[in-house]
Amino acid sequence: MDEDFIDSCFFFCSGRIQFRHRNSTIFSVCGVQDWCPISYYNRGASLRMHAWGDPLFLEPFWKQHAESSAVVVAGWHRMSYSFSDQTTLSQELESLLRKLHSQVGNAITDDKYILFGAGSTQLLNAAVHALSHLNSSFPASAVASIPYYALYQMQTEFFDSADCSFQGDPARWKNATNTTGDIIEFVTAPNNPNGQLNEAILHGPNVKTIHDRAYYWPHFTGIPSPADEDLTIFTISKLTGHAGSRFGWAFIRNEEVYQRMNTFLQLNTMGVSRDTQLRAMKLLKVIIEDGGREIFEFGYKTMTKRWDRLRKTLSMSNRFSLQKVAPENCTYFQKVREPTPAYAWVKCEREEDKNCIEILNAAKILGRGGSVFHDDDRYARLSLIRSDDDFDMLISRLESLVSKEDGAKIM
Repeated sequence: MDEDFIDSCFFFCSGRIQFRHRNSTIFSVCGVQDWCPISYYNRGASLRMHAWGDPLFLEPFWKQHAESSAVVVAGWHRMSYSFSDQTTLSQELESLLRKLHSQVGNAITDDKYILFGAGSTQLLNAAVHALSHLNSSFPASAVASIPYYALYQMQTEFFDSADCSFQGDPARWKNATNTTGDIIEFVTAPNNPNGQLNEAILHGPNVKTIHDRAYYWPHFTGIPSPADEDLTIFTISKLTGHAGSRFGWAFIRNEEVYQRMNTFLQLNTMGVSRDTQLRAMKLLKVIIEDGGREIFEFGYKTMTKRWDRLRKTLSMSNRFSLQKVAPENCTYFQKVREPTPAYAWVKCEREEDKNCIEILNAAKILGRGGSVFHDDDRYARLSLIRSDDDFDMLISRLESLVSKEDGAKIM
């Protein structure tokens, strides 16, 4: 899933960023009492935004390709709502996306419709709309396995549709026999926050599945096989790093679902900005030129080095542990490889450490507490995909924190 919203109010006080969690997930619940006067924050501040999922780790790659990836648009160009074929979807961009997935081997796109959205965020909402009431007159129930990306619940509840409500973990529905209405399961692989290659829990004629494949790229995981699903969503933010371009795409097998999603997107934003599509097209041409080899090797190498440093740092600790994700055979790199997830899912192991994020915050390390992902607050998510400077500072502060432990191993 696209970054990045958060299931808490945050406010700036005395130059520090603090978090105040809410009982409600409705975004508008943040009241005056949750805020204080804003202090200016910039990249030079002592407390960095390690919490966020900005994929700035790919910035050096694009600096190396500054000329070939640049876009210049004349003032008179692309003024119309639509392309020359009277659609709002670039056929050339569609062709490039299908070619890229074929090169990488992470998705089968044959005999599937394609739609563009303002990031995967908009497409997720369109998918929920399309799958609700598809085969039933009763409201649908949306579910996601814990820990799950908070936006699934926040977005469903915020738009407060009579057609669908969020009902938490799918495990409670696994053996249910008296369900009314369809069940829509969000399946995230690799998962945000823990990097696991999740699979659907629920199956049956009344179960509809939305596969969020935002992180299913060789930067972050082995590609054991191409995804071949009824509804699969990707985003450019975790492919190229261009989160601010707000571009995502979905492959849909069923024509009725495709038509319902398309209607939602047209009524919501009349499609995706043509300028955004132009930039996405320019970026994809750079990637596809060598079959994605250069960017994926760069991303994989960068993430591998970061994970090696993180594991070395926390191996000295008796207080913190990292998630374990099984190696996968990667058909793209033609080898069995360790996963290199976008996020570290850290656990505080001491019995008295009931709120891991508070401990990390006290050491000027920002992340997201487990409850943001509807898990235990003994867990915290740390972002590993920001800039080199941010990552260096994260490691430095973790090393300092670990060195203060009683019984910590010597580095």
